Amino acid sequence: MSESNYPNLDLISSPADLKGLSSDQLTLVCEEMRAFLLETVQETGGHLGSNIGVVELATALHSVYDFRRDRLVWDVSHQCYPHKILTGRRDGFEKLRKTGGMCGFTNPHESEYDLFHTGHAGTSISLALGLSLGMQHDPEPGRAVAVIGDASLGAGVAFEAINHAGSIG
Repeated sequence: MSESNYPNLDLISSPADLKGLSSDQLTLVCEEMRAFLLETVQETGGHLGSNIGVVELATALHSVYDFRRDRLVWDVSHQCYPHKILTGRRDGFEKLRKTGGMCGFTNPHESEYDLFHTGHAGTSISLALGLSLGMQHDPEPGRAVAVIGDASLGAGVAFEAINHAGSIG
């Protein structure tokens, strides 16, 4: 039996597994996730830099929120690989972006944690705002989180969503 290079990451099969971990343990999970991404994405191809850059962000979001109730929208999904790992799809990285394999973007057919098959820059704020407004009618409304990068933030639709959010408070 071979020993895993990712003993802490091996313990994570869903975001619930992050709950209650110490900051030191979360740091180790992040270090191993970054190493895993470097190893696998270099083999399969895909968006490496944007995913390496959001490892801690994805881990923090999944540690704090419950995205079965709350809502998470990744803008262009170029940075969703850590999210995929934390939501139980690490084994799918062998066939990332290959025919019959895991999609390189969020995909509702893959996971309950993926709300949209996104790939167009600038739409996350508008989507999260709509989800937030819809959840206001729930007995226990969740929260909506949009993850958007600097390039996508320059899209006109992102500014429209920010203005809309500001106008409704």
